[in-house]
Amino acid sequence: MPTTRREFLQHSAALPALLGATASAPALDMPADLPRELKPTGADLGTLFAPVNELAERNRFAYSFLGDTFKTLGEFKAAGRAKVFEAFAYKPEKVDPKPELIERADCDGYTREKVVFSTGPLFRVPAYVLVPKGLKKPAPAVVDLHSHGGMFLFGKEKVIDFGKNHEVMTGYHERNYDGRPTATQLVGRGYVVIVIDALMFGERRVMMDADAKMGFDRTKYAVADVQGPNAKCRAKESTVVKGLALAGLTWPGVVTWDDIRTVDYLAARPDVDPKRIGCLGISMGGHRALYLAGLDDRIVAACVTGFMSTVKPMVKAHLDTHSFVHFVPHLHRWLDLPDVVSMAAPRALLVQQCAKDGLFPLAGMKESVEVIAKVYEKGGAKDKFTGRFYDEPHKFTRDMQADAFAFLDKHLK
Repeated sequence: MPTTRREFLQHSAALPALLGATASAPALDMPADLPRELKPTGADLGTLFAPVNELAERNRFAYSFLGDTFKTLGEFKAAGRAKVFEAFAYKPEKVDPKPELIERADCDGYTREKVVFSTGPLFRVPAYVLVPKGLKKPAPAVVDLHSHGGMFLFGKEKVIDFGKNHEVMTGYHERNYDGRPTATQLVGRGYVVIVIDALMFGERRVMMDADAKMGFDRTKYAVADVQGPNAKCRAKESTVVKGLALAGLTWPGVVTWDDIRTVDYLAARPDVDPKRIGCLGISMGGHRALYLAGLDDRIVAACVTGFMSTVKPMVKAHLDTHSFVHFVPHLHRWLDLPDVVSMAAPRALLVQQCAKDGLFPLAGMKESVEVIAKVYEKGGAKDKFTGRFYDEPHKFTRDMQADAFAFLDKHLK
């Protein structure tokens, strides 16, 4: 028989007492758990930290150039890149980008194009291309790789100043780029600059059925309209990882492949000198820059900002600070993060570290710079690597930007 309202209320009233009974151990036939001394770990993994950390410590990064596996830089790069793509589990056939110009806007000193092009059989990627006015010959170019920052509803807009920006982006620019988005600065220095939406960001974000009533056009979103869908995107990171896993691939694999294919499109443009292409980015943009530089020899100069550490020191308390997009399955059995970016050698590399960056352990940041320096020295390119620390939190400050731009000017102009 269905429960009456009176019976429901009686049961509800008794519930707190029942829950309170758990304060004393219940009488069970289940055997007691094995005794364990519980000590504070201060670790993201809690009681699982000790065994996972021990497994990490036993790993020797079998493909490190600083070991004895490879005698030449060429051997290291060939084997290392193969391992990265194996871990990415995503390397579709190359396709014709088939670029489509959506819009061209006349801006102060440059032209802004909105384009869409193919990076694989299934993905059409939206991008902005900023072109200096008055070019007399093909210009140097930069792939500007946007950050994460917990902001999914915007991607490529994170590094561009449109003049009248969305209010959400105005705050983001201030917090992450010291109020000076980098792409707009770079085009002002004479570079052709391209910025795409990474998968899960901007026009490639997840849109849930319940939010369809809002429409897809973000120019019509008030600040309050951004927060709810953005939180849903954040919660869907693990869902995207699961879906891609069942499809046999990885999220960072798709992101990096799109970045590499972006270089294809950029290098084919008549206004770009394909022998003078660089990249830069902070945070997730730095993550993207380290993989793009390590895997694509067309990147002549790369600036990795706010994303570099050896991985072993990160196991204790720097797991929850990072997005799923930063974790590549089983890659670190073979290569550490500084090993990956060191495959850029002998090409120019600048790594900018924020000494007060809570996303990484300081010891790991310092160690990573030492590893990269040793690889570059062993590869005969000691003078092409610069590692620099700034007494700053996780931010691409104007002083850091000035150093990054000077670095790019030196190697691309």
